[in-house]
Amino acid sequence: MDLRKLKTLIDLVSESGISELEVNEGEDRVRIVNAGSPAPAGQVVYANPAPAQVMQAAPVAAPVTTPAADEAPAETGFVARSPMVGTFYRAPNPESPDFVKVGDTVKVGQTLCIIEAMKLLNEIESEQAGVIKQILCENGQGVEFDQPLFIIA
Repeated sequence: MDLRKLKTLIDLVSESGISELEVNEGEDRVRIVNAGSPAPAGQVVYANPAPAQVMQAAPVAAPVTTPAADEAPAETGFVARSPMVGTFYRAPNPESPDFVKVGDTVKVGQTLCIIEAMKLLNEIESEQAGVIKQILCENGQGVEFDQPLFIIA
């Protein structure tokens, strides 16, 4: 596994707030443990048939959460949730308009947002038709798996 891929994995763990990530690629195995977990903080272990090497990762900031993500949504309706851990973006790029705004009518399959995970941009599509009642994440915010993103009624 090359150093760039290893750096990308370390950045993913740092930005997402997950406690641990383990990746197997052929005979190579990488395990990254985030600060605050029961294992040694910020330690990266790279193991293969050769002797194991240990690298120290940069300190990790606590994940950013908003009260809306932790509490039950104020509006009722279908809750569109994050299918992955990553960074939430409301538009395809900073110069473009947002995919959706509060009050917009959406169809099934319409793109709601993008979640960047491991340098890949994943379009998140609506699973239900309706009107966007609430957007529960800020642009550029880290999101967790199954975190509420939108309320569609």
